[in-house]
Amino acid sequence: MRNRQEAIDYCLSLDHSYEDQPFRDKNWTVIRHKNTNKVFAWIFEKEDHIWINVKCESGMLEFLRQAYTAVVPAFHLNKDHWNSIILDGTVPEEEIREMIKQSYVLTKASSRG
Repeated sequence: MRNRQEAIDYCLSLDHSYEDQPFRDKNWTVIRHKNTNKVFAWIFEKEDHIWINVKCESGMLEFLRQAYTAVVPAFHLNKDHWNSIILDGTVPEEEIREMIKQSYVLTKASSRG
């Protein structure tokens, strides 16, 4: 997964998701759950690479940041809950897909409680 369209296409392959561009800045694409409108992937270009912000379990945040130099605290989001994946070719595609799936699952449930 190296470009914006591949990232968007993979996110849209997850059930009941849709693409949105809620900002004036067309650089930002978000992928949401249809039933709750909650965002599970923020896709944008920064420093000549596509970045994807994904929600992550607290126990995995630091592990993934240490395992991959291209996984960093999330750009423009809460760094205690979100990571950015920089699509520079150093993170295996299967790992990227797994991080996106995890974000999808973590954001799917209602936040009411």
